[in-house]
Amino acid sequence: MRVWLHPGRVHRRNVFASLLVLLCFTLWGPQSVGSADSDLSITTQVSSTKSTLMSIQFRTSRHGWAVGTGGTILKTIDGGKKWKRVTSGTAALLTSVFFADPSKGWVTGAGGFLSHTTNGGKSWFPQALDTQQSLYGMYFASPMVGWVVGGGGTILHTKDGGEQWVEQASGTTASLYAAHFLNDQQGAIVGALGTVLSTDDGGATWRPQETQNAVTLFDVFFTDATTGWAVGNAGALFQTTDGGAKWVDQTLPCGKTCRKVIDLLKVRFTSQQEGWIVGERGMLYRTTDGGLTWSEGKSIASSSLFGLSFPDIAHGWASGENGSIIHLDLGR
Repeated sequence: MRVWLHPGRVHRRNVFASLLVLLCFTLWGPQSVGSADSDLSITTQVSSTKSTLMSIQFRTSRHGWAVGTGGTILKTIDGGKKWKRVTSGTAALLTSVFFADPSKGWVTGAGGFLSHTTNGGKSWFPQALDTQQSLYGMYFASPMVGWVVGGGGTILHTKDGGEQWVEQASGTTASLYAAHFLNDQQGAIVGALGTVLSTDDGGATWRPQETQNAVTLFDVFFTDATTGWAVGNAGALFQTTDGGAKWVDQTLPCGKTCRKVIDLLKVRFTSQQEGWIVGERGMLYRTTDGGLTWSEGKSIASSSLFGLSFPDIAHGWASGENGSIIHLDLGR
């Protein structure tokens, strides 16, 4: 079930092949993704929910959160061996989760929903905002300073740990899906219609950047002040090496076995050289040379993956449809 994302590219798969992939995960557990990824072990974790998990975040290799449809909030304290459902107080679609420290966390959702916790998620408190736009993503540069982005070009900013949220002028009406900040001054936001916005003054001013493509961008991540990546629908992959002034189209090829390129939904880098992308049909891509080359996509789940989080260079988690939670272990 696709929820808030731009209409995806439908790829018809052989039913037998789909069942075979599912059986492989069920019968054999951890899987190796090709010979080039012999150091990578992939394990499907039991979430005990069929909710679509739109976002996942691990602050450490043991403590993690996942959120999704029907107001679902899941928590683990043992690296995902067990996931426990936490009372959220809402049935809204939850789109993102972010903990700025072990105690303070936020979730965003449909219809301007925002909720926070100050006790590590034991209890959640909805916050009234002056918007009904769906909120899709957020990022906190510190426990006090953060941003929330959403539909209609919405950008909300807090300087006091979420006590007050002030709308910033984005200069666009496009839906904004993700934000990433290197510090409390420098950051970027991406969204529909090829929208890329950047700031170096904490969002007092947002500058549109040129991607020369109207593709919908779902996520953005910077490895340093100059190098960043953005991903989107139809295999869209853009890189900047000048802090966002120019974005170079590096859209991934379809590959030997695919008939149509897929939507890329989340990108994360754990170092200057090593990066990861997940997307439709449970696809995973990896680079170990700073994005010069990417592995051919491998399916690590039977459905689309929307969330991706790496608390360190050795462990990662992805989340998606039908309660999917996948653990990536590099054995380091």
